Amino acid sequence: MASPLPEFNTIARKPPQPPADSPARPAAAPRKRATTRTPAAAPAIAAPPGTARKKAAVAGPAKTPRRAKATKPTDTARLDQLQAVIVASLEDDKAENVVALDLQGRAAFADRMVVATGIADRQISAMAMHLEEKLRAVGLKRVLIEGAAGSDWVLIDAGDIIVHLFKAEARAIYGIERMWGAELDEEAPTAG
Repeated sequence: MASPLPEFNTIARKPPQPPADSPARPAAAPRKRATTRTPAAAPAIAAPPGTARKKAAVAGPAKTPRRAKATKPTDTARLDQLQAVIVASLEDDKAENVVALDLQGRAAFADRMVVATGIADRQISAMAMHLEEKLRAVGLKRVLIEGAAGSDWVLIDAGDIIVHLFKAEARAIYGIERMWGAELDEEAPTAG
């Protein structure tokens, strides 16, 4: 049986040519270029680029005076209360080697740091979840947890207190308490 449309039986590699009996298409005329007029007296400095975005990029960042961040003085009684809740929660969850470090005056991101060790990933993530629940019950609304999906290190940001939960191997590798411990503090040189 022959196909009613023979042109679909073959794959064309070139565009179809017009039949020889059809008139050829006239060639397009070349486009004319617009002439630009140059002013008689060209400015000595180059004009900035046209769009507002380009002008802003050429101008650079805005020169605004920096203001000191208004920080609320930390209440030591509140920090002591939060630290006690954190340490009690970690001890209830059988955390090992719980260490609390005072960072006040040494770090801008927090005033206290608590470091603890857990045996397994599930224990560490459970400690993080319990700690979050207990801190919310005490009135701390913003508790951020990083790494609770099963890793060697979970970080809990409780505002002015940072909590690190490690597996034993990871705690030995990173040495957070050695980094922030008081034995590394240098005495300020005295003039005289």
